[in-house]
Amino acid sequence: MASTLKSVLELPEPKTANLEIIHKGKYRFPPGLRYNLPFYFFAGFFDRHNPILLFEYLTATYGRAAHYRLLWNHIILLNDPADIREVLVDKVQFFIKERTQKRMKILLGEGLITAEGETHKRHRRIAAPAFHRQRIQAYASTIVEHAATMRDQWQPGKQIDIAAEMMRLALQITARTLFDTEVTPEIEAINDEANAVMDIYNDLVAMPRAEDLLRWRIPIPVLTRFRKSKTRLDAVVDKMIAAKQAESAKAALEGGPVGSDLLSMLIAARDEDPAQPSAKKLNKTELRDEVLTIFLAGYETVANALSWTWLLLGRNPEAESRLHAELDAVLAGRVPTLEDLPRLPYAEMVVAEAMRLYPPAWAMGRQATEDVEIGPYRVPRGTYFFFSQYIVHRDPKHFPEPLAFRPERHTPEAKALRPKFAYFPFGGGGRQCIGESFAWMEAVFVVATLAQRWSLKVIEDQQIAIQPKITLRPKFGIQVIPNSRPR
Repeated sequence: MASTLKSVLELPEPKTANLEIIHKGKYRFPPGLRYNLPFYFFAGFFDRHNPILLFEYLTATYGRAAHYRLLWNHIILLNDPADIREVLVDKVQFFIKERTQKRMKILLGEGLITAEGETHKRHRRIAAPAFHRQRIQAYASTIVEHAATMRDQWQPGKQIDIAAEMMRLALQITARTLFDTEVTPEIEAINDEANAVMDIYNDLVAMPRAEDLLRWRIPIPVLTRFRKSKTRLDAVVDKMIAAKQAESAKAALEGGPVGSDLLSMLIAARDEDPAQPSAKKLNKTELRDEVLTIFLAGYETVANALSWTWLLLGRNPEAESRLHAELDAVLAGRVPTLEDLPRLPYAEMVVAEAMRLYPPAWAMGRQATEDVEIGPYRVPRGTYFFFSQYIVHRDPKHFPEPLAFRPERHTPEAKALRPKFAYFPFGGGGRQCIGESFAWMEAVFVVATLAQRWSLKVIEDQQIAIQPKITLRPKFGIQVIPNSRPR
């Protein structure tokens, strides 16, 4: 045992690793770790709270793809855009969501992120009209209004945590667009309980048979905390849905219009698939699952993207100056409107580059439902595939000097030269994020509205670290000082 542990800790450098395809019977595996992953517990790259360390090590050591085992499971990390495309698009019929993402069902139920097969297709058909581009565009003024209110509250020279501010702003926007309300105690309760669950999410993912243990009500502390938070979360969401349903029913009786918020549209939506005559609407449980999914995806991801954007702008004055020049030329002191969106290309490129370096959705995974070939590899049924936006977005083959912040990487000409899955912050294929258009519009308008008046100076000597949970959060926040720009 001592000699085995010694050999495990004497890890190969990237130049000396065996990069040959490993043949095992009829299967062809990528090169990878010799021993089962738990043997590397004391290695520098093993941290169950930060899988990115493992992904970085595997990528630096093995390149295109790497194979490792966790107990009896085969796991493959893919880094090549062509291989990722095979999994998400070309051979999508051979894959389902992997265990980590499926475990999100204990929080989100059968929402758009977690549902599989026909359930996912039906929910996407029902939700699609609520996320139609014209519907989404109607929220432009709401986004700008809330961003302008925050802009007017800041004081020059007074230090703020911009990560906390972006969470607050995104929560306000989500409350208005999803529920047509301000941040009420009920909205705060949803946020608080969701955050409580996220704090213990990694422990839930690592726990064997967590779903069964929850169902059996085993008194394990982390499961007890989860049950309490989930019960309160469901009760608050159910109450808000019931109130909105009563409001919609009253409007229908009086011949009034259906509310324009996303929840009202989900309540009124119908499945237009003629093959499903008995499944026309979302039931109570389905509505709750979609509300939770949209709520969390609608503010957590955008808030994180904006937080990292301000950090990068504060550290790159040339990019910030160019952004300010665009805002001054296009807006001339007024707040942005929907018509301005295509006239702010550099603002969009700034957000895109921030999501390249710090993608809110930092990894994805799938599980093979049968033996499958991906690239030069052939692997057995049940194999897990992971691909990390955080890793792939930093590949120097597609992004020279990958750690440099260069919004110009996202011009139409530059994007046309890259393979599709060299950059995929919103996923890809049939499960690409349904709210992508909304997220782009919200992020660009928030950046434009706030940067119009403020330049944010990042405090030196603070600890900046990533926290890869469900999304990629700044672990310790981001402290900045707003400085007024001339009007």
